[in-house]
Amino acid sequence: MTRTYRFKIVAAVTALATIAAIARNASARETHVAKTGDDRNRGSLEIPFLTIGQAPAVGLPGDPVTVHGGTGREWVKPPRGGKNEDSRIVYRSAKSLARSPDQPNILWITSEDNSPYVGCYGDPLAHTPNLDRLAAEGVRYRHAFANAPVCSAARTTLITGMYASSLGVQHHRSRVRIPETFPLYPVCLREAGYYCTNNSKTDYNLANAGQPWDESSPKAHYKHRRTGQPFFAVFNLTTSHESQVAPQAGKDPGAYRVPPERIVLPPYHPDTPEIRLDWANYYDQMTRLDEQVGRLLADLEKAGLAGETIVFYYSDHGGALPRGKRNLHDSGTRVPLVIRFPARWAHLAPAPPGAWVDRLVSFVDFPATLLSLGGAAIPDNYEGRAFLGEQVTAPREHVFLYRGRMDERNDTARAIRDRQFRYIRNYSPHRPWGQHYAYPFQVLPSMRSWHASFAAGRCNPVQARYWGPKPPEELYDVAADPFEIRNLADDPRQAARLAARRGALRAEIIATRDTGFIPEGMFGRLAGEKTIYEYAQSDAYPIERIVDLADKASSRDVAVLPELLAAMDDPHPILRYWGAVGCLVLQQRAAPAKAKLLALLGDDSGDIRIVAAEALTYLGEGETALERLASELDGPGEHEVLAALNALDFVWAAGNAPLERIQAILRGRKFAATPDRIANYLLGQGAADESGDD
Repeated sequence: MTRTYRFKIVAAVTALATIAAIARNASARETHVAKTGDDRNRGSLEIPFLTIGQAPAVGLPGDPVTVHGGTGREWVKPPRGGKNEDSRIVYRSAKSLARSPDQPNILWITSEDNSPYVGCYGDPLAHTPNLDRLAAEGVRYRHAFANAPVCSAARTTLITGMYASSLGVQHHRSRVRIPETFPLYPVCLREAGYYCTNNSKTDYNLANAGQPWDESSPKAHYKHRRTGQPFFAVFNLTTSHESQVAPQAGKDPGAYRVPPERIVLPPYHPDTPEIRLDWANYYDQMTRLDEQVGRLLADLEKAGLAGETIVFYYSDHGGALPRGKRNLHDSGTRVPLVIRFPARWAHLAPAPPGAWVDRLVSFVDFPATLLSLGGAAIPDNYEGRAFLGEQVTAPREHVFLYRGRMDERNDTARAIRDRQFRYIRNYSPHRPWGQHYAYPFQVLPSMRSWHASFAAGRCNPVQARYWGPKPPEELYDVAADPFEIRNLADDPRQAARLAARRGALRAEIIATRDTGFIPEGMFGRLAGEKTIYEYAQSDAYPIERIVDLADKASSRDVAVLPELLAAMDDPHPILRYWGAVGCLVLQQRAAPAKAKLLALLGDDSGDIRIVAAEALTYLGEGETALERLASELDGPGEHEVLAALNALDFVWAAGNAPLERIQAILRGRKFAATPDRIANYLLGQGAADESGDD
């Protein structure tokens, strides 16, 4: 029998009530098998306000299979072994639910890259009258989070109803297959009778997304539906995106609504003109965003649909200034969430208009909530908890957050966040938070200015920390430390709290069989013809052993070296990989592992060879290691090439090889677009140093 929906155990009464609600909605049972087709485009607390970025203080087995000609998928969850033909669970189609007059229209207005920099969340510098009015007429969620702090991983969590880390789609701008039997939420809504439109960003990390929407384009609109048909519509606004942060050339210094000198900077940002200008311009962009929201709401009103439509507003993750987007802190994951219920649907609201809702919610919960509101069955593979509608579930005690590769830079971190504390486990502590990403360094003067201040020694310890190696663990009392600059992980008074959250995070990782511990270069080899999700669900993936080893490998504790040595002899490649990672983290203290690391240069996995080579540059084997890394650049796998380029960059940054030697390796080679960013960065370093540019 397959694994069941991964809820924590709730009270029996709640479970029975949920089952009863589902049963009331189901008048018949069938399965929908259909064809699919892929689209993709680019891209605080209540008062008192706590300034920029601050957080709050406070289907059924045995059902027959029927084939229809729609656009869905067969709703069959593969068993742990990954084969659909045995022990499968078949889910009834939402299309079998009777068309009900009690189906609200649902409008999602989404913005990009913004934390709760809006007036209704208490920001004194914000001018957002339309969003403030929406909040006064609706409810505000105090604890709403994107599970991932970057567009594609966050949006893939939304479209699938599953943690991206469960499916192997957590890496930014990746293309990974998921089981064909897993329906994307618009398919479920369409089968329940909804007309579903997306205007227009997709950005899904899926190789087989098909076309789940009735319309997905800049012209997609609910007005194209049939008369009387309920709609679900997404309008995505890009005005607050990272690319819009910097003021346009020639902007009048007097044109900023908030003068740059009035900006109250977060303590992790140095006080530079560029950073102040980016912040001031960003508040202007937030006001422009609010005007766009106002027009969408006015259109709904003019169409006579406001009284029939539940309206959501939220952003796709935090940001967009440096240390926002791409980071697991509140500045990267906490989002505004406002929901307005018209009088007809007021009984579905969790609180009266204008109120705060303290329930913890995250993006993985949104699809289940939509289906609950729309009277559709929630597929068993969905990992979210409905927080509204007839299928509402018990609240969470915390939300689960994850970070994988961001563009050209590899990193692995996991976190949980409850109402007061955030716990982060950094599985790549040898990499800084502030790696050199080509895109933000290109579009954000504030990013370039911050790094230049750090390089010149003008940053205080709080500001400099972003550019240094990470601690293995982070623990923050967000209520008392909203900017998350005081790490309590080493405070003995917090030992019990730290241990409890460490255990809770481990439980989430194991329950979801998190794929993030598998190097991207191993995905195809390990999964074979299956998906990486199916591989991770199988007994071939010893998740508990792997997580325990990864915890030790990232601990910087030399006492675990014997276990790292043993892991490097393990027949399982993922365990060998983490054994080598642990030696890289230990650097010179891994000297007793030198012989084993040299042996791993001949491993049949490129990911293992690359980590072993970088580790050996700390152990007097620099030239041998560089030769190995150079050879990896000629391999067929883009992920391994990218890993090798990252290693070369950090070998140079650590002083383990001269820049000229690294550049000699790179000259004359051609790379795919993403790896080429690192190659260009390294090849341009000498010229940048000589010109005085950062």
